[in-house]
Amino acid sequence: MTGLRPALIEWRRPRHETVLLVFVALGALLVVHPPGAQDTSRICVTRSIVHGSLSATSCLAGNGDRAEFGGRFYTDKAPGVSFLAIPAAQIVRLGPPPWRHDGDLRLWAVRLATGGIALLVCALLLGRVAEGIAPGWGGATLVTFSVGTLAASLAVDNFDEVPAAALGFGAFLLAWRRRPGWAGIVAGLALVVEYQAALIAVLVGLYAALAGGRALGRYAAGLVPGVALLGLYDQVAFGSPFHLSYRYVSKQFAVQQAGGFFGIHAPSWHAARLVLVGNRGLFVIAPVLLLAAAGLVLLWRRGARAESLLCGAVSVAFLVLELGYYDPYGGDSPGPRFFIPALPFLALGLAPAFARWRVVTALFAAASVLASTAVLLTWPAAVNAAAVYRWSVWRELALFLRHGSSSELAQWAQKTVASWLGAGRLGGAAIVLTAALGALFLALSDGWRTGRRS
Repeated sequence: MTGLRPALIEWRRPRHETVLLVFVALGALLVVHPPGAQDTSRICVTRSIVHGSLSATSCLAGNGDRAEFGGRFYTDKAPGVSFLAIPAAQIVRLGPPPWRHDGDLRLWAVRLATGGIALLVCALLLGRVAEGIAPGWGGATLVTFSVGTLAASLAVDNFDEVPAAALGFGAFLLAWRRRPGWAGIVAGLALVVEYQAALIAVLVGLYAALAGGRALGRYAAGLVPGVALLGLYDQVAFGSPFHLSYRYVSKQFAVQQAGGFFGIHAPSWHAARLVLVGNRGLFVIAPVLLLAAAGLVLLWRRGARAESLLCGAVSVAFLVLELGYYDPYGGDSPGPRFFIPALPFLALGLAPAFARWRVVTALFAAASVLASTAVLLTWPAAVNAAAVYRWSVWRELALFLRHGSSSELAQWAQKTVASWLGAGRLGGAAIVLTAALGALFLALSDGWRTGRRS
C-alpha cells in the first residue's frame, strides 16, 4: 500500500482563467433548449416545496418522469436539483408548466443557476488542479472539459449529472487536500443530487482511507448530513428512509426499471457500441477522451498513483453502469449522459496528455469542441425529429459545409440568448461556436508559450 499513499496536491491558477471562464460561459450556457420532462419533473416539485409539500400531483399529472406513491406524484429523480432550483425559481417568478416550447428565458435562468453554475465551478476546480499537474495546460484542460464533452450539452437542461459531477469531483479534491470531513459533506450532497453518485462517495472514501483510520472516520462523519437528508426526504415522501424514488417510477418505465438492479444489468456488446462509438458515443462526440485515459497512465507514472487510480476507478465504474443500463442514452439526451459525473475525473488526464503529446491532444481537443458544440446546439431538435445524427454528428457537419443553411443541422439549431437580441438562430450558434473555439485557442496558446519558456 506504500505506493498508493496520497500525493501532494499542487493548486495553481491557469493563465487568463477569468477570461477562459467567460468564454466557456458564452460557449456552453447561452443555448436555450426547449422545456422537457426533466424540467417538469424537477420544477414542479420545486414549486411545491415552496408551498410546504414534496408532492406535485396536479403539476406532474401529464409527465411520465414521476414517482407514484400513496396516490400522489413526486419527481422520480433524486431531490437535490429541485431544492437547488428554489432561489432562482423564486427570483424570476417561474410559473408552472407548460413553458414556451421554443425556449423560455425564465426557465433558462433557473437552469443556469443550477447546472450552469455547476459547470463553471467544476471547470474552475479542474483547471486549477490540472495547472498544478502540468503548468501551462490547466486552461486547455478547463476548456476541453467544459465545451469539448457532453457536459456542456446538459449544463442548462435541469439534468442532475453536471451538478453531481461538480460535487463529486469537489469531494475528491477536498480529500486530496487532506480535508476528509469536508470531502464527506460534499460527497453526501452529491448523493442527494444524484443517486449514482454513491459510486463516487464509496471510491473517494477508499481514497480517504489511505491517509489513515482517523481520516476515514472524519470522511464517514461528513457523509452523515447528506445521507440523513436523503433519508428524511424518502421517509416523508415514500414512507421509509430506504425507499428511493426509483422504486415507484410511473408504469411506462416500471417494467424496465424493475429488471436487474433498478434497470442495470450486466454490460453488453450492443450497449458498448452505443456508448463508445454509436452515433452519440463518447469517443465520437469527444475523441479527446481517448487521450485523457492515456493521460491518467502518465499521471500514475509521475507518482500520483492513488489519484490516477481513483480517477480511473470512477471512470470505469460509471462506464460499467452505462453499459448495463437498459437505456444507455437515458431517453431524450445528447448521448451517454449517465457517464457525465465521471467526466472531470477522466478529464484530469488531459493535463499530462497536453504536456506530453501537445499537437495530437490539441487536434483531438479541437475536434471534440467542434463536435460537442454542434451537439449542444442541435440535440433536442435532432432527437424530436427521430434523426439523431444519422451515422454521426460528423456526417451532419459535412453536410452542413456542403448545403449550409438548408442542411438538417442548420434547421435543428436551437435558440440562444443572443437570438432574443436579434442574432437569429444561426447567428447565435455562430457566437456560441466562436466563443468555444476562441477559448480553446487562447488556452492552447498559453500552453505553447509556457512550453517554450520551459
